[in-house]
Amino acid sequence: MDRAKALALARSVDRVLTGRGANVVTIEVKGRTPPDDELAAALLGPTGNLKAPTLKVGRTLLVGFNASAWGAVF
Repeated sequence: MDRAKALALARSVDRVLTGRGANVVTIEVKGRTPPDDELAAALLGPTGNLKAPTLKVGRTLLVGFNASAWGAVF
């Protein structure tokens, strides 16, 4: 998924949780408009496409794998 589609997907949820190694980055989307560059940095990998795995669960978007982030949602 390219940048434009990934940004549209992120804007359709309330929050984005992205795994960056051992760290989890949470971006609250509901009630605010994060800058495109902030969202893109969390969503896109080095190829410029959406990181894998990505899963939309209700109003939450999980991007990349981080065991603690996924455990918090499931």
